[in-house]
Amino acid sequence: MACSVRTYTSFLVLAACALSAVAQQRMPKPLSFDEGLGEGPVYVVPVEGMIDNGLARYIQRALGDADADEASLVLFHMDTFGGLVDAADGIRQDLLDAPMPTVAFIDKNAASAGALISYAADRIVMVPGASIGAATVVEGASGEQAPDKYQSYMRGLMRSTAEANGRDPQIAESMVDATLEVPGVSEAGKVLTLSSNEALSLGVADRILESTEEVLSAFGLASSTVVAHEESTAERILRFLGSPVLQSLLMLMLLGGLYFELQTPGVGFAGAIALVGAVLFFAPHYLLGLVEVWEIVLFVIGVMLILAELFVIPGFGVAGVSGIILVLVSLVVSLVGNVGFSFPPIPSFTPAIFTVAVTMALLVVVTIALGRTVGQMHSFSRLVLAPELASSSGYTSAETHDEYMGRTGETLTTLRPSGAMDINGRRVDVIADGEFIGKGEHVRVVSVRGSRVEVRRVHNAESS
Repeated sequence: MACSVRTYTSFLVLAACALSAVAQQRMPKPLSFDEGLGEGPVYVVPVEGMIDNGLARYIQRALGDADADEASLVLFHMDTFGGLVDAADGIRQDLLDAPMPTVAFIDKNAASAGALISYAADRIVMVPGASIGAATVVEGASGEQAPDKYQSYMRGLMRSTAEANGRDPQIAESMVDATLEVPGVSEAGKVLTLSSNEALSLGVADRILESTEEVLSAFGLASSTVVAHEESTAERILRFLGSPVLQSLLMLMLLGGLYFELQTPGVGFAGAIALVGAVLFFAPHYLLGLVEVWEIVLFVIGVMLILAELFVIPGFGVAGVSGIILVLVSLVVSLVGNVGFSFPPIPSFTPAIFTVAVTMALLVVVTIALGRTVGQMHSFSRLVLAPELASSSGYTSAETHDEYMGRTGETLTTLRPSGAMDINGRRVDVIADGEFIGKGEHVRVVSVRGSRVEVRRVHNAESS
């Protein structure tokens, strides 16, 4: 009986231990860090919209502010469909080098370049229904897949970033390379995109939570001070002016204004448009650190060579071609982040070259369209000479007086053969039609040709 009691007791103890183990397995583990978290504030930094160089500059400042404030954690609140590879690579490097722990909180989307940035964070947390992946490099606004050398570069970035933070590099590469297969999740031939649950099961995501408050609680930072970091007004304006679409429009203003100004003498409206376009294009990029002084000087030298070819050197040769090349090269390198003459990898030039190429195509279309329509618009007709000024079309070299035709009056002077007559109280210079007419006689206007008014003597009975 005692043995039975002991056996029963042991069974209860084992059952309790088993239930406790199951309960512990079901309970999520804390999102702890090996080095632990400090007691400083938590910085929440938004990563939204298109990933561009303006955003890269802002995140660099946010990390600097967090470091200066001895932040315990930086939480990147992410919702983006991607953007420029070079900008994402800059953000990736900043996150990998950050002195404090970082967390990517994916609130709905982290696609393309957004996936690369998420992988660079120490931890990834996703909301239910969020997604991450589809990091294939595409060419500009066309959306077509870029050549394999660019995909290879992006695969290398994803692989090295995953390895740096202890994640599966093959899964990261599958988000770029459609030929790779992830068993049970994505078959070969499709670029990998993971849902929240899939990312959690594959070890890409560390937790699925619904809000920043839950994230902070999971890290044991519920009582920490939260700093909601935001872009400054100047940074928002710079991001707006530095967006690829506006870059193309500003370059169109710059090049189009320059072209039309060269077609007309002096400095006028087209020259002002070119100047405004140049300032709005180069100034934001200079402030963002994309444009250096030598790139602006390169552009100015190119314009001067073109002007010299048109107004100083006869014909169109070395100076003109060199000027055009320098202008285009300066525009391309102005769209790429570089330090001095040290440039990023070749794939980073793709968006810049595409933007300049689209701008040049638009310039050709706009030039042809304006050449056909502007000259026919009434509001612009005063700015150009008419092709023909014929009298049959109503053009004359002097003021005409057709209203005098057939009118009668009295001569104010003797017509020998020219003189003056009175028409309804108005003195009019006239000329006699082949005869001498004395002063005070009645005459009739028989012909008006420009300013020449011819008259003929009439009897008093015929006057009116």
